[in-house]
Amino acid sequence: MLGNFSYSNPTKLYFGEDSLKYLNDELPKYGKNVQLIYGGGSIKKNGIYDEVVAILKANGKNIIEDAGVMPNPTIEKVYEGVKIARENKTDLLLAVGGGSCCDYAKAVSVSVHCDDDPWQKYYIRFEEPSCEIVPVGCILTMAGTGSEMNAGSVISNHKEKLKIGHVFGDNVMPKFSILNPVFTFSLPKKQMVAGIYDIFNHICEQYFSGTDDNTSDYISEALMKSVVHSSLVAIENPEDYEARSNIMWTATWALNTLIAKGKTTDWMVHMLGQAVGAYTDATHGMTLAAVSLPYYRHIMPHGLKKFVRFAKEVWGVDTKGLSDEAAAKEGLARMEAWMKKLGVALKISELGATEDMIPGIAEATFILNGGYKVLEKNEIEQILKESL
Repeated sequence: MLGNFSYSNPTKLYFGEDSLKYLNDELPKYGKNVQLIYGGGSIKKNGIYDEVVAILKANGKNIIEDAGVMPNPTIEKVYEGVKIARENKTDLLLAVGGGSCCDYAKAVSVSVHCDDDPWQKYYIRFEEPSCEIVPVGCILTMAGTGSEMNAGSVISNHKEKLKIGHVFGDNVMPKFSILNPVFTFSLPKKQMVAGIYDIFNHICEQYFSGTDDNTSDYISEALMKSVVHSSLVAIENPEDYEARSNIMWTATWALNTLIAKGKTTDWMVHMLGQAVGAYTDATHGMTLAAVSLPYYRHIMPHGLKKFVRFAKEVWGVDTKGLSDEAAAKEGLARMEAWMKKLGVALKISELGATEDMIPGIAEATFILNGGYKVLEKNEIEQILKESL
């Protein structure tokens, strides 16, 4: 039975090969000063930077450079972005990149006009902004996080060895996002497959909870099957437009809050993965992949019927003659085989984690209660040891 909920998503999306031209429709809605946010400079090599700058100049905008957003944006970088925005009276934060750039832009957006320390206010106390919010727009160059159509923002604090996400209210969601699948073609394979696994796990986090019959789970199964199919095409031909466009669109639907409606959600793989990331600074999707199978094998007995359904509906396991446990294990075995084809990390040791880090990683793991089993600290340590 679906629970009671309200649903709203104010982000306007432009999707397709000619989607960048719609930036011309959006820019007149905002003031003159545009803070152009991007990462290490790949958009300059592939020509996207020049295309965006030309449109900004044609619309008479003053461009404020904010480069160097790292794959796991830090709170120090947020402080830097806030300073840039305040000094230049930024009217629009335009993130050109992947989820890290979008997450960073949202963190800056809620902090520019805020007197409190954003780390303490948003990532320790989890408060909502009580100040004016600078609007955000996104031009996506990597599919994975869904940050282009949600209010989530994950920030790292290396000094405190913490990586924390805050899901803000609707008013923090990007005002618009531009999704051109061609912009994802130049991604290195490692980043592409990390994004693909991130998409898949976002769906899993919302799927592996509850025992009722609800529409969200049926949608989730279809999305997962789409990711699996398109990913196998994309790793053979990264410039297959159909596959890359399906991956990009599925990434958005995986985390634009739709499939979470009316049910509980888990998110423990993300809590484990983010804690690993806080210690190793490893790619987000890879940290999720490395802890997923040990975690799911651990909780499987507590949500057995859903794992059987997962095996049957997503992986096509013929459950006839199999015990529920055998069917569920076969589903996870097929998931592992797919992950190996992708080439994602299957061990946290591949990402730089060592046994002596495990107590600290376990301590940095937030425990949530929406899944099939509320973990104890000793269980978290055991799962991390099995992930090594």
